[in-house]
Amino acid sequence: MRAGQSEFCLDLIVKRAHWWVMTPPPARAPDTAETFIQKIAALPGNVRGAIWITIAGLMFVSVAVLIRLVGDHIPVTEILFIRQSTMLILSVPALIRLFPGSMTTQRFRFHVARAGLAFAAMWLGFTAVLHLPLADATALGFAKSFFLTIFAIIFLKETVGIRRWAATIVGFIGVLVMLQPTSGFISPYALMAVGGAASAGLVMIIIRYLSRHELPITLLYFQTILVGLMALPFAIAGWVTPTPREMVLLVGIGALSAIGQICNIRAFRAGEATFLASLDYSRLLWATLLGLVLFAEWPNTATLIGAAIVIAAAIYTVRREARRGKAVTRGPGGRGFMSN
Repeated sequence: MRAGQSEFCLDLIVKRAHWWVMTPPPARAPDTAETFIQKIAALPGNVRGAIWITIAGLMFVSVAVLIRLVGDHIPVTEILFIRQSTMLILSVPALIRLFPGSMTTQRFRFHVARAGLAFAAMWLGFTAVLHLPLADATALGFAKSFFLTIFAIIFLKETVGIRRWAATIVGFIGVLVMLQPTSGFISPYALMAVGGAASAGLVMIIIRYLSRHELPITLLYFQTILVGLMALPFAIAGWVTPTPREMVLLVGIGALSAIGQICNIRAFRAGEATFLASLDYSRLLWATLLGLVLFAEWPNTATLIGAAIVIAAAIYTVRREARRGKAVTRGPGGRGFMSN
């Protein structure tokens, strides 16, 4: 190669290298999830809250669907153990970031009590989901709001006016309509759903107390690990090795539960509780639709009438308390047995 050609090639290489170094890389295409969150962030607060609470409701009902799909083969306690294990793994980054405060508590016995009640709520609720139509199990879970009122009077010494008492009584009438005691037979699984709602109400009482003194991540950590430890011996005793498909569904139960809780937190940070309370009951719509499409289930007339009574009474209670200037207790971990 001639000298002139060598110099020309060297000059070309240098120019190409300079262009490659100095040219900025192409802008990264925005992630779909990032774009979705950014679009939501630009909306008014109540609209953002409505979107997040609707997604949360879909996540929690989807958890019920997955429980139904694996529950015929996998015991409930094993489902619960794998759910808690998945949620613990997903929460590790936050636990590490906020360490040691995330694992520090002076009220361990309250965490144990809360975990025991959460274990009962989820065991009862998950079992009910396996044997009742999705809409029925979801609607009966709404009774938690009225148990919360009763327990707040007993344990927190709250004063309740005549109107809130009336709304609570009407709500329990709605529950009785769904249970259909006049038929001469009450499904034991329906009673388990109500028992799960009552346990969830007690969980909320403890959350109300602990949230005054401890970090939210601390509440999440102790609840996740303690419920998992409580489920472990029962899971081992009746262990059934999941198939690969079942393992994916079981991990999905934990992942969707975590996503639902995150969406719930975002909802109540963005919007007003009194506005979002009514939208929280969109879970019944999701449960009805998914039950119909996936399992050919349709709620009977008693369930629809009873659910309407329960929802109306609950919404009245929330709005009434808001007008009186009281904070409504609606923590991210206390929306029922699906979110404990």
